[in-house]
Parts: sequence; structure tokens; C-alpha cells
Amino acid sequence: MSEAREYRQPDEPQLDEAQAEGVRAEGAQAEGPDVRALQLRLAAFAAARDWQPYHTPKNLATALSVEASELVEIFQWLTPEESARVMEESGSAARVEDEVADVLAYLLQFCEVLGIDALAALAAKIDRNEVRFPATRR
Repeated sequence: MSEAREYRQPDEPQLDEAQAEGVRAEGAQAEGPDVRALQLRLAAFAAARDWQPYHTPKNLATALSVEASELVEIFQWLTPEESARVMEESGSAARVEDEVADVLAYLLQFCEVLGIDALAALAAKIDRNEVRFPATRR
């Protein structure tokens, strides 16, 4: 069980448009954007619209759940074979990518608000699972 952290209102980034563009460019490196750059972009986007008061842990967790449900909805009535081919059709592929982006955006914002390093949390969880569920060789 992870240690409970006190909720903190996210710092309001004071980025002007040139600085925001720098964050976007910094995040769009050859290997793709990094998590921190994406979190900064999302924070700047929310700040520019005065959305920070609504980005509480409860609201972000709820939004994350809704977006995950929208991703599930795409697959709801597909057979396993159809679901494996969902990215072959441009319309369904675009829907899946949009919902994945929405889920990730809310997850990153949730982590930012609560001060969670998502990649460190994932690495620690994988470590625990490797101990809990040792590989069996056949």
C-alpha cells in the first residue's frame, strides 16, 4: 500500500505563449515527448482556461474512469478476433487513439496533483509483481 499524500493544489505555471511553445518543442524530441513535458503542457492548458479549481483528485479520478469506460465501449461487443484487428480500420483506430490519449491525460494530471511519479510508481509495481508472481518455466 502506498503512503497517503496530502492533497496540494497544483502549482499554476506562469508560462507565456513563447514559454509554452518551448515546453512543447522540448517534449517533442526524437524519441517522443517525456512524461514531465506532457504534464507541463497539460498544466499550462488548464491554467490558460482557469480549470485548476476543478482539477481535484476526486474530479480527475472520476474523469479518468469515464474516459477508460469510453475506451472499453469501443470494444464492448467485439469478438476477441475483431478486437485484435481494431487498429486496422482508420475510423476505429482514431477512436482508440483518442480515448487512450484522454485516459493518459487524466492519469498524468491526477499524478501531477498528488505528486506521484507515474513511471517510478509503475517500476515499483512491476518489481512487487515479479516477486508476487514468479515466472514459471515450462
